[in-house]
Amino acid sequence: MITATVRYRLPATIDKEACRRHFHGIAPGFAEAKGLLSKHFIWSESGWAGGVYQWQSLEDAQAFYSGPWRAGIVARYGMEPLIDYYEVFARTDNERGSVETY
Repeated sequence: MITATVRYRLPATIDKEACRRHFHGIAPGFAEAKGLLSKHFIWSESGWAGGVYQWQSLEDAQAFYSGPWRAGIVARYGMEPLIDYYEVFARTDNERGSVETY
């Protein structure tokens, strides 16, 4: 399992509520992303936003980020997204009452 963090700086014209509305509008579309297990849509008062993604594989993540999604980020926010990949060794899920190791 892979966790990817994606960040980009928001232009001054996109405030917290505009970001929230946008994320609410696009969230359902991520159900179609091949290999995506989950995504947290994130926003910070520092002016950065993005996502924390859980992927089945690094290949799925890299394929997604190299496609139309990336062009959309650059067009909307005027910058390349900052993407970091992490291999997941264990996960504690308190909502489900489970601990998994990989």
